[in-house]
Amino acid sequence: MDEFGIHPDYRFGFWDWVGGRYSLWSAVGLSLALVIGMDSFRRILAGGRQMDQHFRQATIDENLPVMLAMLGIWYNNFFGAETQAILPYDNRLDRFPAYLQQLQMESSGKSVRMDGKPVKCETGMVIWGEAGNNAQHSFYQLLHQGTRLVPVDFLLPVRTSGGDQAQQDLAIANCLAQSEALMDGFYDDDIEPYRIHTGDNPSNTIL
Repeated sequence: MDEFGIHPDYRFGFWDWVGGRYSLWSAVGLSLALVIGMDSFRRILAGGRQMDQHFRQATIDENLPVMLAMLGIWYNNFFGAETQAILPYDNRLDRFPAYLQQLQMESSGKSVRMDGKPVKCETGMVIWGEAGNNAQHSFYQLLHQGTRLVPVDFLLPVRTSGGDQAQQDLAIANCLAQSEALMDGFYDDDIEPYRIHTGDNPSNTIL
């Protein structure tokens, strides 16, 4: 940049230790800021910093990233779960599962440790998902009645951003009902066995 005569105050730095899956929080995020505005982008940065501080300072029994990571290891290694579904109940987050695919699968998709030794456990589940309202009509039957264990993370914004709050309230009720159904199932002596939901399927609901 010196050769082009660009003043230091007008440069955006990008360091070689910033992985692509983390680059959202760097100068690469400028493209996002141009779309959503600097105020919204600063709120994203502030939220990321807040979660970083929580991860560094919270005790283990109250540390949300640690608990979610341990649940993933538990389901993957002790229950044989091979995939995890991410289901946001807001169309603004419809591409968020794809972002988490890269973030988690590129980070955890390893078979060799840093010291060169092979790992002795399963190192990551396949991450997939879609906006919940659409997913209910495509693959929820597998989650409720299939033969595979698929842990689910429901992502549920409580307040809408410039939209219809009454519509979002319906989405909230829908999401909570799905979470309850995964846990409790559905039984009735008067219905056919193929309509029964056995329940006991793990999920988290993150508000």
